[in-house]
Amino acid sequence: MAAGAKLDPGKVRGEFPLLAGKRGKGRLVYLDSAATTQKPERVIAAEARFYRESNANVHRGLYDLAGRATEAYEGCRRRVAAFLGADPRGVVITRNATAALNLAALGSARLLGRGDEILVTVMEHHANLVPWIQVAKRTGAALKHIPLDRMGRLDLEALPGLLGPRTRIAALSAASNVLGTIPPLAEIARRAREAGALVVVDAAQAAGRLPLSFEKTGADLLAFSAHKCYGPMGLGFLVGKPEVLERLEPLETGGEMIEAVHMDRASWAEVPRRFEAGTPNVAAAAAFPPALDLLEEIGLDRVRRHEMELTEYALERLSSLEGLEILGPANPEERVGLVSFHDPLVHPHDLATFLDGEGVAVRAGHHCAQPLHRILGIPSSLRASFGIYTVKEDVDALVEGIGKARRYFQG
Repeated sequence: MAAGAKLDPGKVRGEFPLLAGKRGKGRLVYLDSAATTQKPERVIAAEARFYRESNANVHRGLYDLAGRATEAYEGCRRRVAAFLGADPRGVVITRNATAALNLAALGSARLLGRGDEILVTVMEHHANLVPWIQVAKRTGAALKHIPLDRMGRLDLEALPGLLGPRTRIAALSAASNVLGTIPPLAEIARRAREAGALVVVDAAQAAGRLPLSFEKTGADLLAFSAHKCYGPMGLGFLVGKPEVLERLEPLETGGEMIEAVHMDRASWAEVPRRFEAGTPNVAAAAAFPPALDLLEEIGLDRVRRHEMELTEYALERLSSLEGLEILGPANPEERVGLVSFHDPLVHPHDLATFLDGEGVAVRAGHHCAQPLHRILGIPSSLRASFGIYTVKEDVDALVEGIGKARRYFQG
């Protein structure tokens, strides 16, 4: 893509076989990229090619085929490290971001004791909350929560009262999967580190959407999934400082993660392999680098501008629907490419079902963020989320569909 050129989502759509086809009355309007992105042909082909040409287990065989499989797997590790500007020795390959966050939380339990404190935010996805709840129960540590202001942003004025000498962990999202809110990550991380805390970042909604540097986030540990970055499912990463990973306990033990095993004891391999027990999803690892290639060919700055333009357009169009409650910051620069809302006239599940009949795919429910929805005073919401293939006509179809649903349900 030429320097300075805007992202052309219509052209990009041609890379995605599922979106190029027809469904029902017309083309599929896919507005659920925050749940999972669609996959470009190059990713699909790479996964199939691995099974056709390179299928073998990794790190175990001395024959050529095993060597090629191992190179594909380790090549993914190096590619992710380059994408985030991280040390390859700090890239742990997992099943998904949830597994990575469980490793960060449960693996760090040994660093916590009674009276220590874990700081999270009220907008966390369950994957970055429930593991810390479990750790707090096991260790006697206390959970503290950064609240929101009335605009759906983190209330940084509360930080001085939340950070203290017993703060050991600060865990927060790089972007909310409900509100879209992008917090001042580096600032919060700096203040947490000054208090002596490790910083854990859930970047599931930020990786592939925002220009993201591991160092600039201020994170000690950062988790994300391939499938939200136009890559395959079943693949995630915990990216960390190697010296921090050295302090974590493995959650799974068995093959490949050991240094030596005796009948009564075992020792672990070096990081990151000590956290990768058993046979990994090598085919997915082989297929993910092409997704990162696509994002870098487009440019993360262009991806970001495209999502901001779509978000601004969606906020404007949805605001024209009387009574619709839009969640999160009003400024598109403060949020990633998703918009959640609550319609008092139609239940979110009914609305999502109706929209599906119009060929519009959105997500309804609590989006694995029940505490946040309780704070917002609603049981669930409807979320429209965008990708590099989303066009303004998709937003128009959403708004038109909501209007039709209101007329249908209200008579």
